[in-house]
Amino acid sequence: MFMFQCLLEGPGIRLCVLAFTLAMGLPAGRARAEQAHAIAMHGKPAMPADFTHMPYTNADARKGGRLTWGILGTFDSLNPFIVKGLAVQPVRNYVVESLLARGQDEPFTLYGLLARTVETDDERSYVTFRLDPRTRFSDGKQVTAEDVLFSWQLLRDHGRPNHRQYYAKVAKAEAPDPLTVRFDLTGANDRELPLILGLMPILPKHAVDVATFEETSLTGPIASGPYRVTAVKPGASVTLTRNPDYWGRDLPINRGLYNFDEIRLDYFREANGKFEAFKRGLYDFRVEHEPLRWHDGYDFPAARSGEVIRDTVKPGVPQPSEFLVFNTRRPIFADIRVRQALTLLFDFELVNRNYFFSLYSRVAGYFAGSDLSAYGRPADARERELLKPFAAQIPPDIMDGSYRLPVTDGSGRDRTTLRAALKLLSEAGYDLDGTVLRNRVTKAPFTFEMLVTTRDQERIALAFQRDLKRAGIEPSVRAVDPVQFDQRRLAYEFDMIQNRWDQSLSPGNEQYFYWGSAAADNPGTRNYMGARDPAVDAMIGALLEARDHTAFVSAVRALDRALIAGCYTIPLFNVSEQWIARWNRIERPEATALSGYLPETWWSRGEP
Repeated sequence: MFMFQCLLEGPGIRLCVLAFTLAMGLPAGRARAEQAHAIAMHGKPAMPADFTHMPYTNADARKGGRLTWGILGTFDSLNPFIVKGLAVQPVRNYVVESLLARGQDEPFTLYGLLARTVETDDERSYVTFRLDPRTRFSDGKQVTAEDVLFSWQLLRDHGRPNHRQYYAKVAKAEAPDPLTVRFDLTGANDRELPLILGLMPILPKHAVDVATFEETSLTGPIASGPYRVTAVKPGASVTLTRNPDYWGRDLPINRGLYNFDEIRLDYFREANGKFEAFKRGLYDFRVEHEPLRWHDGYDFPAARSGEVIRDTVKPGVPQPSEFLVFNTRRPIFADIRVRQALTLLFDFELVNRNYFFSLYSRVAGYFAGSDLSAYGRPADARERELLKPFAAQIPPDIMDGSYRLPVTDGSGRDRTTLRAALKLLSEAGYDLDGTVLRNRVTKAPFTFEMLVTTRDQERIALAFQRDLKRAGIEPSVRAVDPVQFDQRRLAYEFDMIQNRWDQSLSPGNEQYFYWGSAAADNPGTRNYMGARDPAVDAMIGALLEARDHTAFVSAVRALDRALIAGCYTIPLFNVSEQWIARWNRIERPEATALSGYLPETWWSRGEP
């Protein structure tokens, strides 16, 4: 009993094991970690082993009804685990389960789902999962260790680039018995890897054809999750129906979740048409990303009468940030001085006032609004030590926290920023020839294409186009449909796009996927800018190796400084709130999770 309480209540497995071995008079080296109900990246899980439900759910939520989503774009695949095709992403969470599930009120803590318990040592040199014997796939067959090993091998060899990268770090995997899987992580030096494996999607060995796995398919997968795919209209809609025999419906981690009998995913090709469909009640909720629409677009009868409710949610994670992304694979953006010059030329003050009702703020870096952001903070001793080998490429003002994004006078004609930009462009080999900026050697005009897909993106691009013309730059703006935009973005077939990277309070292996050198030329990653920076790679490695929260924060801030110094993007704005509009037939819990809105916690109001 002493060991069990220590495991749950102590600050970490090492302390727990040490206390037990001292009490027993055994050498510390002979101690073993014990099975636990949850695992946290740093510190300990917030919820005890006997928790009944998560605080951001309504455990008594009504079951039944339908939730209709409106999704911009189209699809040609129900397999979200491969690069090929445009997949229906909700399949990942509503149909296919993992060994563990996220606690949405914590930076990065996982609780038992398919796996009843998880075990690792202080070095995180291995992780063992013990499956819940009640688990079943939707065809009634039990989930076994053999399925877990099959899923690991399948995704390691045939999955998306992030899966291949993560799962290849496993030295060996074995099944000591039909319900136990042990992963040997020797040599990985990755403290996040046990959690990454805990989030691995588990697929049935008996129902997956390895030979055709990487091909798109519109056949609903057999999996263990709360919903099954029951209807598909190619490119238009997908219907998910709650499995009445779902094995995990009574688990504490699931109580208050997955309340709708049916979830219908309706796809729309065009953003304005999608909004008009919402006004007519054709789908139940929308996450609004356009300030202009949020500010004055909801003046329609259902919104005025209260049938449509507008919620403003403030999550506790880093603020989502929008950027104009330079594709540094293109020769025109290879010189950092060019990227710095174009950053100077973007008139945020004018755009924010005229287009966004001054609703936005602007911060450099990728972890805005959180303790992980380096912007405006001097580097601590740990950061300086981490960045010491790369000191020559990190400007002093970024290290001491005094760096600030350029601020214009908001007139659209700021001469100070224009002079500074032209000076940088001249140093990079470009001169004004009358009103045209040309390459000094080739005499070719400075021009590039901005690829956009939404009305807001187009308005920002056109405003930036006007800013750039003052410097003799003639960019083109090309609007394409969401499908073509996604295809070109994934293949890096663009000069500049607008993009956002959503961050958590526990960034980890996905940072390699976002800006690691190995991802730069690997289609399907999110390293859209093509960053290849040893400093960035080293800082990602440091945050993965951090043993405590303080060291982790320093490593993430050091990463933020390296990315800011690389000038891979033009920061556009930061979003401190989530704007959600929903028809009043949909209810949501009073409490909001740290991560923000969660449709899986909502329920149908039903008949009055």
